[in-house]
This record gives sequence, C-alpha cells and structure tokens, in this order.
Amino acid sequence: MTEWLFASAIGVFTACGLWLVLRARTFDVVLGLALFSYAVNLFIFAMGRLTFAAPAIVQPGTQATLANYADPLPQALVLTAIVISFAMTALVLTLALKGRFVNRGDACDGDEEKRFEDVPR
Repeated sequence: MTEWLFASAIGVFTACGLWLVLRARTFDVVLGLALFSYAVNLFIFAMGRLTFAAPAIVQPGTQATLANYADPLPQALVLTAIVISFAMTALVLTLALKGRFVNRGDACDGDEEKRFEDVPR
C-alpha cells in the first residue's frame, strides 16, 4: 500500500508540474519547476527502498545486509538535491520578478502588441 501511495504522489507532482510549466505565466513556471524537483526527490528516495525503522549506519552485532539497514546513498543524494533545488528556485524566482518589472507583466508568451496595448507610453 505504501509503495502505491508513494508512486501516486510522484505521478501527481509530475503531472501538476508539467501542467504548470506549460502555462504562459512566469510564476506558474516557477511553481511547476518546484513540483518537478519534489517529484524527482521522491523518486530518488524511493530508489533506496522504502523501509521503516531501519538505521542507515551499520551497528556492531548485526549483519550488514540491506535487509537490516536502509541505503544511505539516496538519502544523501536527496539532501543535496533539496539544497540545489532551493537555490535554483530562488534564482528562477528572481529572474521572473525582474522580467515582470522589465516587461510590465507576467505573461511570457512573447506577444509584444497585446502586452503593451493598455500601457501608456
């Protein structure tokens, strides 16, 4: 049941991220990229097997197999990916805000005539 719920969450994050990235507003694109990064982080984390109450560090007196321990590599990769996606989101949000103020709008469809119709020159 847990694997199905986890896979469904990855699918929902990916679908919502794709839908937001394909919209014509810059803030929606930023949110879509954030949802994509959440989906990728969950996918990487799932590759290390979903285990409950399994330590990631080998303890003396216990056999060192994956049946007794969680794989620490996906956990480290996800932690690194969270930091990188936070920095990427901050950078893209800054660029989106700069583009909004320079272009006098949030639309990223590239239609110059429609964008500046109601703006006095």
